[in-house]
Amino acid sequence: MLTDLYVTGDSPVHRTRPVIKIAALIVLCTSLFAFEGRESLLISAVIVTAGFALAGLKARHAWQSLRPALWILIAIFAVQVYLADLALAAFVVSRFAVLILAAALVTLTTTTSQFVDGIGAALKHAPAWVPKARIALAISLCIRFIPLIRNTFGEVRQAQRARGLERNFLALLVPLVVRTLKSADEISQAIYARSFD
Repeated sequence: MLTDLYVTGDSPVHRTRPVIKIAALIVLCTSLFAFEGRESLLISAVIVTAGFALAGLKARHAWQSLRPALWILIAIFAVQVYLADLALAAFVVSRFAVLILAAALVTLTTTTSQFVDGIGAALKHAPAWVPKARIALAISLCIRFIPLIRNTFGEVRQAQRARGLERNFLALLVPLVVRTLKSADEISQAIYARSFD
């Protein structure tokens, strides 16, 4: 089934409407790239940190959100050090880390059903011919499929490590693709069984 990373809570962040959280996420992410200065990065980092604290989330939640992207961040850091300098590399990686944590804050404090309802509410003024419920479900599934793939990859990597195949790319990729497609098929069957198509 679809993995839900929602952390139960009754904080103001949890109670905020999903459409507001998504809009705030878009504004924050856009401002990080629109304003290139380190001041905007610092302000965004403070806002995200305050959001985690207000939501009652712990440092381990932040680490679990960053860990899957760690190798990508290291690669970006190395490329930036090679092409520019250490200061710019640290800035670029920090900006991506803040983006990931901001998205994680929304995901950790919003259930899948809240996502669907929130996106549906945002589309309520759309023309009648727009399939609002389908769009809301599709966006929600996209958001929730990312942690599912991440968890599946962790399970496959542990299984292949036990077999001594953790460095074999194909041994990791093939089971990951097969299990992801199987999960997608199960979800589509569940949607079909509920006559949502």
